[in-house]
Amino acid sequence: MQVTPLIWLITIAVTIIFFVYEFFAHVRKPHEPSIAESARWSAFYIGLALLFGVGIGVTSGWSFGGEYFAGYLTEKALSIDNLFVFLIVMAGFAVPKKYQQKVLMIGIIIALILRGGFIAIGAALIENFSWVFYIFGALLLVLAYKQAFTSHESNPADGKFMTLVRRILPVTDEYHRDKLTVKRGGKRFVTPMLLTIVAIGFVDLIFAVDSIPAIYGLTNEAYIVFTANAFALMGLRQLFFLIGGLLERLVYLAQGLAVILGFIGVKLVFHALHVNELPFINGGEPLLWVPEIPIWLSLLFIAATIVVATIASLLKTRSNDDKKDRSQVEGQPVLTADGNTVDEPESSTTGSAK
Repeated sequence: MQVTPLIWLITIAVTIIFFVYEFFAHVRKPHEPSIAESARWSAFYIGLALLFGVGIGVTSGWSFGGEYFAGYLTEKALSIDNLFVFLIVMAGFAVPKKYQQKVLMIGIIIALILRGGFIAIGAALIENFSWVFYIFGALLLVLAYKQAFTSHESNPADGKFMTLVRRILPVTDEYHRDKLTVKRGGKRFVTPMLLTIVAIGFVDLIFAVDSIPAIYGLTNEAYIVFTANAFALMGLRQLFFLIGGLLERLVYLAQGLAVILGFIGVKLVFHALHVNELPFINGGEPLLWVPEIPIWLSLLFIAATIVVATIASLLKTRSNDDKKDRSQVEGQPVLTADGNTVDEPESSTTGSAK
């Protein structure tokens, strides 16, 4: 895939313009977006991302187009997982809803900058050291295990890192609109708003560690890695307000992401063996008999995993809701037509929600 420096400059400039527009048009004035506003802009950014992928397929070939779509789906799913942690952070710091947009916007920009740095480092490593695929693959397999069996219930706002930040910085107990710092008695204090942004930036750094190796398992093209990440992050703020209530219903999202990360980890290890140069593995010769997982299979597997995880989550939460409703109904007295209560027959089971 031929990407000239001019195309890189135009892509980065357009990305910056989009985020600047987002800030001044929607975030600068504190407000809570409506569902209609969030839906319109979410649809716009998702449509734009899909159109860009079609453009890559038409101009550079559908092999690269498939890599972009697989990368975009993976990064979008990981970004939604980010939103769940952002929700926990903002709840921990009790961020007023009308200021949450600003926190999200700054957090997303930090995420893009951090991922941009990791993309550059990853591209340099892949260009010079083919054995880095072993490291990326092993890292993703470890992260897949942690993703499957580690709960997001712990609050980053109460973690060791934020405890250290509070010891270093003087912090006010209350918010001062959306200000990051405030002056009191001649002394400068930081507000909980700044602490929230610092916590989200720290979370972004952690998520970038699994995000970048994951997409490099699907493509070696740094341009595709960058654009897939940029489009995955665009519209994430609106998506937060659109599916905020749905996030808590995606109970199997972590397991679905674990399957995806594990799959890409195996794909990376297979690729590392296929281009092997390590002297203690097969005498430094490539293991050409090791299969390379094609991009169409990766795209199909990732899409299917996301769909299955989403449907299973919604069915699970719906089942739990039904059990809760039955439990509430069974705990209430039954009324006859004249308004008198009657005794209910004993049941051998109870409808308690788990």
